Amino acid sequence: MSEPEELRALVREVIRDVLPSGFPGGLPMAETVNLSTDEDLAVFVKRLLDLDPDQREELRSGRKRFRLATTSALSVPAGAANGAERAGESAPVRRIERGAVTEAVIKAAARAGERLVLGRGAVLTPLARDRARASGVQIEKER
Repeated sequence: MSEPEELRALVREVIRDVLPSGFPGGLPMAETVNLSTDEDLAVFVKRLLDLDPDQREELRSGRKRFRLATTSALSVPAGAANGAERAGESAPVRRIERGAVTEAVIKAAARAGERLVLGRGAVLTPLARDRARASGVQIEKER
């Protein structure tokens, strides 16, 4: 087996270990939304109305969920901001607790202008990492 094939096999094995059997298409994604004003709510509702049919089906099936932002989800980890404002700090945050973070998740985050906060159980695929770098999506991994 060649080196890229070995890497792909390893990634598939990790993803199989992380994904529960009840979700053949993957774990539900939980997007953190900050709805602290009426304007925030209006923008969020407009965004929901503009979803394409596939994204609407993810909502209906429960594969995509929303969580209200808390101050801890929006806080900057120690040492991350060295005095200057972090680029994208005002960007909406999508928090993913567990599962595989794929290239499709990164594309959706880029479209929405979000930055990602990955929980301890989240695994970032190599293609997703490359897509995030190319599209400027910030990813923060909790330890």
